[in-house]
Amino acid sequence: MTDPSNSRYLARVEDVWEYPRPPRLEPVDAEVEVWFAGERIAYTVDALRILETSHPPTIYLPPAAFASGVLVPSGGMTTRCEWKGSAAYLDVVAGGRLAPRAAWSYAHPKREYAALAGHVAVYPGRMQRCRIDGLEVTAQEGDFYGGWVTPNIHGKLKGGPGTRGW
Repeated sequence: MTDPSNSRYLARVEDVWEYPRPPRLEPVDAEVEVWFAGERIAYTVDALRILETSHPPTIYLPPAAFASGVLVPSGGMTTRCEWKGSAAYLDVVAGGRLAPRAAWSYAHPKREYAALAGHVAVYPGRMQRCRIDGLEVTAQEGDFYGGWVTPNIHGKLKGGPGTRGW
């Protein structure tokens, strides 16, 4: 595991109000880990992130980053993003526990976001813990958004009370 004090990812101070609209997709230059029910269920150095105005980054992991059997289709629930397309939801199962609809993926994203195809994002607030370069992530406020908040992320974040219509 990386020492967060040496992290190139966390060394960049970022203001969410300087993130673009439409969102930008870019690689994550960091180790990414996800823990649930006492188990590390995902690890990668090949994650992607979406940066969108007023949101902390949303992290997407390649399917191979997840332990076998921890991602289970949620049975038809979908949402639509004006930028990325239709997302299908996944349950996360590990250690005898279930986190319903705690992850999502775009099987066929719009052309501009084609690299996201099959990658999986998790809601950090529904996991035991998520880490970027060894540093604990805080979940974006609200029950709809899945942003990963780290100390280098600044600016008023969408997700809390009164921000849904921004």
